[in-house]
Amino acid sequence: MIKYLVKRLLMMIPLMFGITLVTFFVMQLAPGKPTDLATDLNTKMSAESKERLVKLYGLDKPVYVQYFQWIKRLSRLDFGTSFRDGKPVIRKIGERLPATLILNILSLGLIFVAALAIGITSAVKKDSLFDKFATLFVYIGFSVPTFWVALLLMIGLGLKAGLLPISGLRSVNYGDLTNWGKFIDLARHLTLPVLVTAITGLASLARYSRSSMLEVIRQDYIRTARAKGLTEVQVIMKHAFRNALIPIVTLLGLMLPDLIGGGFIFETIFAYPGMGRLGYDAIMARDYPVLMGIGTIVAFLTLAGNLIADMVYAFADPRIRYQ
Repeated sequence: MIKYLVKRLLMMIPLMFGITLVTFFVMQLAPGKPTDLATDLNTKMSAESKERLVKLYGLDKPVYVQYFQWIKRLSRLDFGTSFRDGKPVIRKIGERLPATLILNILSLGLIFVAALAIGITSAVKKDSLFDKFATLFVYIGFSVPTFWVALLLMIGLGLKAGLLPISGLRSVNYGDLTNWGKFIDLARHLTLPVLVTAITGLASLARYSRSSMLEVIRQDYIRTARAKGLTEVQVIMKHAFRNALIPIVTLLGLMLPDLIGGGFIFETIFAYPGMGRLGYDAIMARDYPVLMGIGTIVAFLTLAGNLIADMVYAFADPRIRYQ
């Protein structure tokens, strides 16, 4: 197991290098320059001033030189400074990363717990009324655009009912609240983003959970366990659950990139102060250093999520041994 982990960690190095290479050169294909936003809106800026600004950002150098300079800084964990406000990129990301991690961890937890409960119950009670309602829920979750659901929830629960806030992570009076009041305030602000982020993943994982559990409970060893006189709960939780968990863990690991990528949309809709909102603002401002920094962090989190999913295999099935 240790040898496998070391091998996977070493494989992440060329993968990260390849991701940064593709991301950097794709951004260079975008029309315009990062300085256009500052220079085009300023009618008093001369051509000489524009050239000095381009040289200041190092944009006058060949693309491959800019890339290798960025890689050199990255080796020191220096993502450069933002073109927009001159702040260090690592500090801007550090301010937003905790909010994004909280949102994605809560979403993954909700997806995992709710999907397993729905999928296993549907498999055990196949063709029951619950199974039919769960199947309907899954098809609706697959079909409806998630951003449309977000807008409906904002209007219904936020604007009309006034039950939940529709933007931000904290209220204006957050600093004046008690510790319990701060917890409740954070929970209310996180409710809508977490629900919307989890909807699509919850629908797909619930369907896979049902299919996986149906396949497992038809096996001979499940019939043997029932013949031994074990209760249905013991049969399902002790014998069937862990074997049905393996394909579910695989899918859960593959969901992490979708959750992080969806953050660009949902964090913008809910004005959530995470990396997705920061990335959207950087795209609008052509802030290349911030975009490259976010792309690197997102790529690392994605690779780390897949590695964790592989590690969970050993827990789900002790027969698995990595060579």
